[in-house]
Amino acid sequence: MSMAFLFPGQGAQSVGMCKSIYDKYACAKALFDRASEILGYDLAKLCFEGPKEQLDATSYSQPALFVGALAALEMLKEVKPDLVASATHTAGLSLGEYTALVFAGALTFEDGLRVVQRRGQVMQESADRQPSGMASLLMLEREKVQAICDEASAVGQVSIANFLCPGNLVISGEKPAVAKAVELADAAGGKTVTLAVAGAFHTSIMEPADQKLAEALASVTIQKPRIPVVSNVDAAVHWEPDEIRQLLVRQVVNPVKWEDSIRWLLAQGVAEFTEVGPGKVLAGLLKRIDRKAKCENVNEAL
Repeated sequence: MSMAFLFPGQGAQSVGMCKSIYDKYACAKALFDRASEILGYDLAKLCFEGPKEQLDATSYSQPALFVGALAALEMLKEVKPDLVASATHTAGLSLGEYTALVFAGALTFEDGLRVVQRRGQVMQESADRQPSGMASLLMLEREKVQAICDEASAVGQVSIANFLCPGNLVISGEKPAVAKAVELADAAGGKTVTLAVAGAFHTSIMEPADQKLAEALASVTIQKPRIPVVSNVDAAVHWEPDEIRQLLVRQVVNPVKWEDSIRWLLAQGVAEFTEVGPGKVLAGLLKRIDRKAKCENVNEAL
């Protein structure tokens, strides 16, 4: 039976995350210590003590989630090595795709962390340049959300940024247009949640972050993955390092096709999933996509 490891993206962070793993497992502590040397600040202290505002900032939350998920993976390697060895596929939500690529052997931890740190910085810079944001639109079909974005585009740029699961899509764009879309979604009987993120991720508003990220990715070596890694951009698997590099650049300005990625995995015969890292967001999304799919969540000391 096929099994996939899933890694969370931005939004799964919380103050106190990974502390039980850090305290109990030397391998996890060592990973945080290496990360702090590379980043130039005490990542463990930020994750465990906050402040929340700093941890939630894009430039900090991305490295924190990347390292937090890989610390949980290190613990799993020690406690459940057979489970780790049994993973046949992997995927990660947005930022989590980098974690998946490290798990699949395509990126080293050090290179992955340097790129993720740069990714967070350039996305924050793009967000600071233009007032923009994101919102979750719940209980509405794709077609309805697209029609809402089309109508709200009269007051600014807005589009679907994350196709998460049926009835859960995230829109992204300029603040007046996002506000208009939220108003239209509420009127259509949907439920809306404005997200606490810095800007309009996964849209062209993130330019020129994509080109700055391309420069960072050009400086690291990407290997052919040892297992399939599903790309967020097209919900497909790619093996060639240059192709993976180009897709990671495109990911910043393209919608995240998470539902399609999970459906692709299910079509390959994947019936069991393990969510590795902070939060339980992906397990919840999986149940909305396929109630029968099994998902174990690993984010604390076992």
